[in-house]
Amino acid sequence: MFSIYILTHNEELDIASCIESALLSDDVIVVDSFSTDRTIEIASRYPIRILQHKFESHGKQRTWMLEAIPTKYEWVYILEADERMTSQLFQECLDTIQNPEHIGYYVAERVLFMGKWIRHSTQYPRYQLRLFQKNKVWFTDYGHTEREVCNGSTGFLNETYPHYTCSKGLTRWIDKHNRYSTNEAAETLRQLEQGRVNWWNLCLGQSEVERRRALKDLSLRLPFRPLLRFFYMYFFLGGCLDGQAGFAWCTLQAFYEYLIVLKSWEMQQQPIASGNKRQESNGVETNKQYLSFDEEAQITVG
Repeated sequence: MFSIYILTHNEELDIASCIESALLSDDVIVVDSFSTDRTIEIASRYPIRILQHKFESHGKQRTWMLEAIPTKYEWVYILEADERMTSQLFQECLDTIQNPEHIGYYVAERVLFMGKWIRHSTQYPRYQLRLFQKNKVWFTDYGHTEREVCNGSTGFLNETYPHYTCSKGLTRWIDKHNRYSTNEAAETLRQLEQGRVNWWNLCLGQSEVERRRALKDLSLRLPFRPLLRFFYMYFFLGGCLDGQAGFAWCTLQAFYEYLIVLKSWEMQQQPIASGNKRQESNGVETNKQYLSFDEEAQITVG
């Protein structure tokens, strides 16, 4: 058996279905970032543990969770509130940890948007590390999200999990990605200054994760990123085959990319603006000094 963590913040619309899917395990732990809606009230109806911790970042929240919360089992699975555990995935996880070849396993998501599985334009299968030995994985921050650090080799599972990425409505999706774009803009500038493109992983990466991350590093350095992202997702990946929902998804992702570009530009201008402000401030002080000198001279002469 393995333990399941569920990360929450204001998830009253999703939390019941998420917990019910996770109750295949007898050790389910909700880690809440002090929700202000009915998340805790709803979660309290189930035979699970609930702990709250102030949210600082995705990486820090996960690392705190792994270090501070004891679990019944050595193996753990991380579940987001808008995701679901399936019986098929649960069984594959059980079978895998009986004779594990790795310390962690990636699982592919199935993004559901506007009532449809967005298979093509989401780079399916797109993997996330979800099942792992608790004491051999921790997380660091990257942009608006996190990246795992693994003390050992990793593998991939065949089963997938559904991800209801817009279950709370478009308004919340847009608000969330507006916040995310700020962190992504800061990460973009950091990568442009300190990072590099791993061409080996881009062309010959052994896994989808390595190739996808190398492609993202390359995309940060390309012009017309929002437009390129739309064409890449809609035509190259085949988002046009996902119908109306696919077009909407690709458009929203291009808009999200444009927000990142604009905020990156804005952040680059801030030091310049601050410098100009200091110069203007010095100029005002200088003028005041000249004014005081003139006033003193006039008084003396008078």
